[in-house]
Amino acid sequence: MKERMNRIARVVEPFKTDFIERKIRPLEADEVLIEVKASCVCGSDLHIFRDKHPSVTLPVTIGHEMSGEIVELGSASGDSFSLGDRVTVEPCITCGQCEACRHGDYGYCENISFTYRNGDGTMAKYMVAKQSHVFKLPDYLDYEEGALIEPLSVATHAVRRANIDLGDCVVVIGAGAIGILVAALCKYRGASKVVIADFSDERLNLAQAFGVTHTVNSRNVDLLEFVDTLTSGRGADKSFECVGKESSFIQAMYCLKRNGLATNIGIFEEANISIPASRFITHEIKVQGAQGYCWDFPIAIEVAKDLPLKKLITHRFALEEIQKALETANDRSAKSMKVLVKP
Repeated sequence: MKERMNRIARVVEPFKTDFIERKIRPLEADEVLIEVKASCVCGSDLHIFRDKHPSVTLPVTIGHEMSGEIVELGSASGDSFSLGDRVTVEPCITCGQCEACRHGDYGYCENISFTYRNGDGTMAKYMVAKQSHVFKLPDYLDYEEGALIEPLSVATHAVRRANIDLGDCVVVIGAGAIGILVAALCKYRGASKVVIADFSDERLNLAQAFGVTHTVNSRNVDLLEFVDTLTSGRGADKSFECVGKESSFIQAMYCLKRNGLATNIGIFEEANISIPASRFITHEIKVQGAQGYCWDFPIAIEVAKDLPLKKLITHRFALEEIQKALETANDRSAKSMKVLVKP
């Protein structure tokens, strides 16, 4: 195979990016080389950009929401993939040896990591991926929509963990991309009332295109009072915290009915927060976390045909404009939702 050079963006210090260039190593038998066609800025990329990600140390490559074309195959590809296949990648790295992996629960791998933390971020020209983590894109998804399968899989995982039932009342706090996708999937699974709260009217208006039944601008309306009125004082069955703030975590607890369930997805830049512990006793509520995915990509790809994913993309940049792309995504006045980078 011809020798190829890769160009990869990384964050080197708070609010500063650069590029590294290196030869692409020979593929292992079970790997493929993908030419990146589209890569979206994720909320975790912004935490890294601010040097506030609790699990990442700078410098580090960035990007993991991607789609692309297979341009080289490992020797063990068989009939699974062909040159020219349009694909997306599940960007986790698991050991395959721990108890969780051996039981098929690889999302709970004791040694889990992600590709960008190992120098293979997708804000790049190419990426190398294990065939077991590569998924073909159906004809109804273009490259831009394919880059949104990863965040849709995050939302899929959270909604599946929450066991949304027919007729549920659900509250989603935070109308970013993950929050909107969580809300959409809750409605898809049969929730009768889906409330989403945010400070941005633009984001709340966008959420309506994804099937939410009620929007709350928390600058003007008290969310807890709204939910109390909506449910005649009973409270919501399920809630999702998609912000990563102490105040929203507490709201996610207090909006629940007795024996309700809150699922936290937001990444907390502050490691320690204070919460009203007595609520666990008096209302017997449950709180759980949701991170990443485990057997969720195929489901997300199937569900994607029924969602207007492209409406989430508000800005597009070339790879060379990665600094501007991250600054735009980090700037609330830019009113971005998903910022797309095209190498």
